[in-house]
Amino acid sequence: MPPLFHHRPPLSLRHPHLLLLLPTTTTTTTTTTPKKAPTLTMSLSSSPSPSPSPSIEEDSDKQQKLSLNQIIKYHNQTKHSFTNYARGPHGLDWANQPNPFRRYLSSPLFPLLHFPTTPEDPNNNPSSPTDSPLYSSVFLSLPSPKPISNSTISQLFFDSLALSAWKTTGFSTWSLRVNPSSGNLHPTEAYLISPPIDSVSNSPFVAHYAPKEHSLEIRTHIPSGFFPKFFPQGSFLIGFSSIFWREAWKYGERAFRYCNHDVGHAIAAVSMAAAGLGWDVKILDGLGYGDLEKLMGLEFFPEFKIPSRLVKGKFPEIEFEHPDCVLVVFPNGVGEFDVNYKELSLALSEFLKLEWKGKPNLLSKEHVCWDIIYRTAEAAKKPLMARNKFMVEPFQSSGRLSEQSYKGFTLREVVRKRRSAVDMDGVTVMGRGTFYQIMLHCLSSGSRAREKQRKQMALPFRALSWDSEVHAALFVHRVEGLSMGLYFLVRNEDHFDDLKRATRFEFKWKKPEGCPDDLPLFELARGDYRQLAKKLSCHQDIASDGCFSLGMVAHFEPTMRSKGSWMYPRLFWETGVLGQVLYLESHAVGISATGIGCFFDDPVHEVLGLRGSNYQSLYHFTVGGPVIDTRIMSLPAYPGPSVDA
Repeated sequence: MPPLFHHRPPLSLRHPHLLLLLPTTTTTTTTTTPKKAPTLTMSLSSSPSPSPSPSIEEDSDKQQKLSLNQIIKYHNQTKHSFTNYARGPHGLDWANQPNPFRRYLSSPLFPLLHFPTTPEDPNNNPSSPTDSPLYSSVFLSLPSPKPISNSTISQLFFDSLALSAWKTTGFSTWSLRVNPSSGNLHPTEAYLISPPIDSVSNSPFVAHYAPKEHSLEIRTHIPSGFFPKFFPQGSFLIGFSSIFWREAWKYGERAFRYCNHDVGHAIAAVSMAAAGLGWDVKILDGLGYGDLEKLMGLEFFPEFKIPSRLVKGKFPEIEFEHPDCVLVVFPNGVGEFDVNYKELSLALSEFLKLEWKGKPNLLSKEHVCWDIIYRTAEAAKKPLMARNKFMVEPFQSSGRLSEQSYKGFTLREVVRKRRSAVDMDGVTVMGRGTFYQIMLHCLSSGSRAREKQRKQMALPFRALSWDSEVHAALFVHRVEGLSMGLYFLVRNEDHFDDLKRATRFEFKWKKPEGCPDDLPLFELARGDYRQLAKKLSCHQDIASDGCFSLGMVAHFEPTMRSKGSWMYPRLFWETGVLGQVLYLESHAVGISATGIGCFFDDPVHEVLGLRGSNYQSLYHFTVGGPVIDTRIMSLPAYPGPSVDA
């Protein structure tokens, strides 16, 4: 976790002293001509228009520039440096720690079913619809789809967003969930929008998922013709929203980044659990912010007026939920289908007339508003894009070297035993074949007989609606048969030539020994990067004591310029999906992992030779042998303590 935050002066874009930290076995030199950083020419003030009546296109272009300007400002302002951290609280206000569980008081509560977590459990019938396939099998093909029922919907949430355990030591008790979260703060809320389900509702409905109770809170009932009109039979929707305050309580201004990491983890968690039931998942990304508000019943929160500066006090309206996205979950094998976003948006406008039940509980008595978070969220709002084509790419299997890398775990065993390592042991060594297998499952397009990696067709990346924009710069520390050093995984090969030009000229860009032909992994430089990896990740030993660590490098400003400022959170979603794969892969091979949100942004870019904002590091990760703290006792997820922790 990041240390306490401090106010900081503007960050220098140059860190020449970093070159002294590079391994002596590299050929780094400081005598080359530095690359010129592109300048940002946008301005919040616009020049007078030659026309007294600007066109709709001109207004839209102006707004896009203003939005992008705000996002670039936020991203640069929330970078950590060697001398200062992004702005955050000087200490943790434990009296106002947000309740991690949102409840809609007075709404009907329907308990979901629970399931055995291991095949050896005597209550588990292998032929029952609740059995779980082998973890590694779902990357090759999806099983036959199960029907929507109380049992299968229960299983979906149990294996994706439910509690996985309670932990206790001394006088402290806290819960863990199947989906990870920065600081275990869980800003992400989930909603089920579904056709009728026996034992839950006789009519289509919208429900909020309550993970502590593993139950559905029915918020409203929706028209019976909604699902048949827009989606294939056997489909339903999962919506996600974020409560920024939960994350900002600890992390201050950088919280917007972490909330969107968590959305990505949740997308991947649902995608993996759905795969075990034979269901496919895709973001309905043509819908706009207002459509999502109506769909999840979030328009009824009091309006939050953004202050002009950081303020403290009692303003419960800051606990509103920001709608992020909605996923359509549908039976594997239905093929392509079209979604008429214009008509769907019109249908959602009628949701305002529905009777919504339940009042959201108060999470904290007092609050702190980091105003730049909310200004940036405004700038990143996505409009309705009625002309968007809903695309379902064919399922593409991921590459497989050998089943020997995995331990024969079921999907449920892996997802529910996932934990974030607090420390790494500094001695565990990973085999080269296992490392390559993990990298193959990190590819967006799967195994395609050397066709380019670009489209997101492999599990769980196929839930995303855009071509891959995130790569990985890897610090390899302890992989048997692979030299220690700096490596790069290219997850969209359309960027390959640009990446070579953008990074240091002395990098090798050479395929390492034994690397599969369909794995675009490249050795950049050899050497011991352990101390450098530690320094770059806020001096945290966990980045140097594992088998490898990495920084996720996004194709940044060009993506937002070409597609829209609303891609900013989506880039973080993609890193969260990739991070979830790393979590699951590490546990499936018998070790552990953890996400690292605290890192020194521009020093990372300096090591790679990156200038400007064409590429930015958005998320760090480490994989290795965990150190188990025996002082902490594990308790079952259900039933758990009776009080919020």
